Amino acid sequence: MVIDRHITGSRILVTGAAGFIGSNLVEDLLAHGNEVVGLDDLSTGFQRNLDPFLSNGQFTFINGDIRDTKACAKAVDGVDYVMHQAALGSVPRSINDPVTTNDVNINGFLNMLVAARDAKVKRFVFATSSSVYGDEQSLPKEESRVGRPLSPYAVTKSVNENYARVFGELYGMETIGLRYFNVFGKHQDPDGAYAAAIPKFIRHFMRHDAPTIHGDGTQSRDFTYIKNVIHANHIAALSSNPVAVNEVYNVAFGQSTNLNELINILQELLGNFDPKILNIDVKYGPERIGDVRHSLASTVKANAILGYRPEYDLKAGLTEAIQWYWEFLGGGRPV
Repeated sequence: MVIDRHITGSRILVTGAAGFIGSNLVEDLLAHGNEVVGLDDLSTGFQRNLDPFLSNGQFTFINGDIRDTKACAKAVDGVDYVMHQAALGSVPRSINDPVTTNDVNINGFLNMLVAARDAKVKRFVFATSSSVYGDEQSLPKEESRVGRPLSPYAVTKSVNENYARVFGELYGMETIGLRYFNVFGKHQDPDGAYAAAIPKFIRHFMRHDAPTIHGDGTQSRDFTYIKNVIHANHIAALSSNPVAVNEVYNVAFGQSTNLNELINILQELLGNFDPKILNIDVKYGPERIGDVRHSLASTVKANAILGYRPEYDLKAGLTEAIQWYWEFLGGGRPV
């Protein structure tokens, strides 16, 4: 069972609030009686993700860029906790445009750290990434062993972790980094050049198109449902364990699935809505530059120190996510 620990009655800033993870956090934090400030410049997030909250008197939206120090200072005013999700994601995007990725993910991150320090927030919880493990081959991935980054995106997340550690040591801030492993769930964009694998595959199947796997499909990931991530953010903000702060933790389910297996599960679940999907074959293309081949997390540290207990495995998460995508993408009702 998941330890039922939730932030309540606090004022919380969620950066990247219009994005996939940010909007799910906003929804959950409001549901638990918090006042939430959302900061987003809507460059990659969507207004539609925020529309359900705009009539809620406990929610304030600031249309601003984390590269703007004034916007950062305004957003942290009176805040108890920061949950920093804003970033330019995607390994391929960072390879195509390393300058903008660096500007947003490093300069923007530093701006938010400075603003949170000056506002004396209780704790700064931030999203980092499994990409920091780079060419480290050992499995499962343990927080103390990282390799060389394989993409500009991975470099930015590694720098974020080091900046947070230094701010903790120099300024007495309390920071906690959460290394997300392949998060999926509702609000994750299925379209665009940099869409993640799961929503992209779902979109193709619902259109009766053959999705493309980059590589032979044996590369594996530790797919992590959004509700496990929300749980991790709550307990990271609340942990009273004196050794918890100024550390990083894997946030994953702790189970590896290769892409061929993922496709089979998706077809099985989507087949309950549309049997024709069961007969669609996949296509295989070239491997993507900068991708880590295998990813599997150890959650021992997060379990022992934070009390992290991921409740949703891949199939349980996909069952919920597919219901949302079926409605969001206009698939109609199950047959």
